Amino acid sequence: MRSRIAALRTLALLLAIVANTLTGRPVDAQVRIPADALVDVAELDRILRVGDQLERERRWGEALTHYEEATHQHPGRNELQDRLVSARLHYDVVRRYSDTSFVNVATNFSQRQALDLYMEVLLKIHSHYVEHPEWNKLVQRGITALQVASSESSFAERFGLTATEAEMAAFMDGVRARYLPAVKSRLDARDAVFHLAHQVEQRFRLPVQATVLECACAAAGSLDEYSAFLSGNQMDEVLSQIEGNFVGLGIELKADNQTLLIVSVIPGGPAADAGVQAGDRIIRVDSHSTEEVSTDVAADMLKGPEGSAVSLLLVDGNQSQRNVQLIRRRVEVPSVEDVSMIDLSYGVGYLRLTSFQKTTNRDVDSALWKLHHQGMRSVIIDVRGNPGGLLTAAVEVADKFVSEGSIVSTRGRSPRENYEYRAHLVGTWRVPLIVLIDGNSASASEIFAGAVRDNHSGTVVGTRTYGKGSVQGIFPLKVANAGIRLTTAKFFSPHGHPISRRGVQPDVIVHTTARTPSSGEMKEDDADAILEAGVQVARKQLSRR
Repeated sequence: MRSRIAALRTLALLLAIVANTLTGRPVDAQVRIPADALVDVAELDRILRVGDQLERERRWGEALTHYEEATHQHPGRNELQDRLVSARLHYDVVRRYSDTSFVNVATNFSQRQALDLYMEVLLKIHSHYVEHPEWNKLVQRGITALQVASSESSFAERFGLTATEAEMAAFMDGVRARYLPAVKSRLDARDAVFHLAHQVEQRFRLPVQATVLECACAAAGSLDEYSAFLSGNQMDEVLSQIEGNFVGLGIELKADNQTLLIVSVIPGGPAADAGVQAGDRIIRVDSHSTEEVSTDVAADMLKGPEGSAVSLLLVDGNQSQRNVQLIRRRVEVPSVEDVSMIDLSYGVGYLRLTSFQKTTNRDVDSALWKLHHQGMRSVIIDVRGNPGGLLTAAVEVADKFVSEGSIVSTRGRSPRENYEYRAHLVGTWRVPLIVLIDGNSASASEIFAGAVRDNHSGTVVGTRTYGKGSVQGIFPLKVANAGIRLTTAKFFSPHGHPISRRGVQPDVIVHTTARTPSSGEMKEDDADAILEAGVQVARKQLSRR
């Protein structure tokens, strides 16, 4: 960090010397460096140091989260974007080779089947991706992905790969120079990967299908941060999220310091019934310590068929340890939580919308009628931290409060992706609406908040949303028990504003540092300033009626 700050000072001093020499003025060596420039350098240095530590310890899940947050907070920094791509490649290969559904494909597929799968992936991209793909970049990412995979023990040991990282890097440099300039089309990409796979087999004795599968996975992952190859197990997870139920333990996890931190526990699930609480940490799964295996592998070990058992060693906030044995079963995931009247005197109702899934329309209806019977005169819908879900579910919820006009429009490369969703007057709730948002409100949450804001159907309170303005489609593959998730369109608010990388701005901004309130702004003065601001807006609106 010191060297970077010194470099900034030297550059500024040189510029000052040049400027003063040209103007004939004496040189003033007291050069002021803007404080925010020094803060940016220090913060970037901190981010890279933390990332280096996570990478050395091969904690790829945590590294990926770290770089995702950093690139979102500091957009346009190439060094962070490069680190993010590398972490994602490492994370993906470790996850794939701890995933039984993918390992079965990698182990049992013939060369012909692997190439057919690669071609089907390319065809799906060609037919459905939102932009015209750059085929040489897809192949380039495949070569890089194979190089990354060769450095991971889960891949190298499975296929008996003994090449050093230096040998593989030198070989891949030659491959890039030889094949990439000629890749102009989908068929060129197929031919390049075919020849690459056979050369790798001759040089390192790596099975052709292993190379081709890495290139297939990388082709999808190279398009954008939301497109990806999905193993059979991952397909099941995605479909379970859409349906609102899954087989598991009923917990939400986060990799943290070589443990699995339990972020939330779903009521009525196996974990909740056993007394597991948010804030507990899993330090052993069956006989495997989370220090001995990566947290990514440990998280995958928690999965299993319905009716199977898993033993967990937990440690709570007081460092007390206990063992629990849980039986995996189907868990219903509610999309609406915390339904309550939070201000009886004014009649302010509240509900938290955690996701947009097939059951959301029904769940929101049930919550609204419950609040109505309790005297609701105004309602706060909280979508903070809601990562999104089904576009159609977001439209259905928005339609409950938007009486007419556009809710959202989508635009894609294919004309069939261009569509405008409009509101229907029938069934519209007439109560004042407040929507709470934050930087983790994304995708379908932004469709809902954007529709409310642009149509003046309520008041949006909080901080700017995440800015994920794209629609993904799930496409099963015929060749294997797998699929591909592709961005098929971008979505736009009723006023035509793109959401991607811009997010939705609130009507009432809630600042996280104390400051004097001004028009349309409020300050943080308690543990949940955004909620308190929403309540104040509701009270003010009701007082005028």
